[in-house]
Amino acid sequence: MAQAETQRADLQEPSTPDGRMTFWGALMRNGVYQSVSTTLFKSQRRQFWILASVPLFWIFFANLGPILEMFWIGFLDSYPPKVGHEPQFTLANWAAFFQDRVFIIPFFRTLAFSFIFTAITLLITYPVAYFLAKHVSRKNQLLFLLLLLIPFWVGEIVRTYAIMILLGNNGAVNLALKSLGLIDRPIPFMYTGFSLGVGIIYLTALYMLLPLYSALEKLPDNYLEAAADLGAGAWTRFRRITLPLSREGIASGCTLVFLISTGYYATPVLLGGPRSTVFAETIAGFFHVAGDQWPMGAAFSSIMLIATLGVTGLFLKLMGRDGKGMMR
Repeated sequence: MAQAETQRADLQEPSTPDGRMTFWGALMRNGVYQSVSTTLFKSQRRQFWILASVPLFWIFFANLGPILEMFWIGFLDSYPPKVGHEPQFTLANWAAFFQDRVFIIPFFRTLAFSFIFTAITLLITYPVAYFLAKHVSRKNQLLFLLLLLIPFWVGEIVRTYAIMILLGNNGAVNLALKSLGLIDRPIPFMYTGFSLGVGIIYLTALYMLLPLYSALEKLPDNYLEAAADLGAGAWTRFRRITLPLSREGIASGCTLVFLISTGYYATPVLLGGPRSTVFAETIAGFFHVAGDQWPMGAAFSSIMLIATLGVTGLFLKLMGRDGKGMMR
């Protein structure tokens, strides 16, 4: 009992080995500090709101704030505000999207490209993530991850130009094919759906790889060993064990890649062509070219946001529903 009292006193009044009171000990004995700390941390609920106030402020004002402002601007007839004119509420900006094919075609092309690029990225990165998680020793996994991260230390524009250099008429791919005698003249890879796909997949691969690696790294090896002992082949083990237990990584990676690929602007401009124009370029035109069409650009941005969130929500719901019966 005496020892407990001594420990409690030491916690309340910290001091140095020579007996002098430390800064924190003096602070805790200060009446103002004790009064403030008692008021602020009187209950767990109050402690929670104090600790959560900064992140909540950031979420609502730095993240949701601009999005809500964009929605509001989409319902105005003019923006930025003009002298002598009061902006009026209108639905014309939203209706314009459904009245012209020049807007609808890039919209659905963007969704289709995003679906295809997400699926291809999953197919490419899944074997890499599995190899990294199950066939590389733990002491070397960090090294491999760092090697995969190196290209992402530079910006999107630099990596996009790297793809342009790779796929150009005098790029590494055409030069390699020509040196092997497979072609006589350069293949026009650039400014096509192919070059756009290579660029998007290259830029988003890491966002698919890391969730997959995280999910596969947690997969117990004894599950696969037990299935093999029971006579399950490699394909059966993958279909009945590995794939279902990695569905959370698949869902997270596909969601990230899909959302990111629908919003890319610089890469489609640099790598795409007239037949691969995406919706982000259409939206940018209202802000950069039209000049006074900000409300229409905001409305179109909101339509794209609603569509992508709806598709993502449906995908996650289907993944959760299918995941319940994948191991049956």
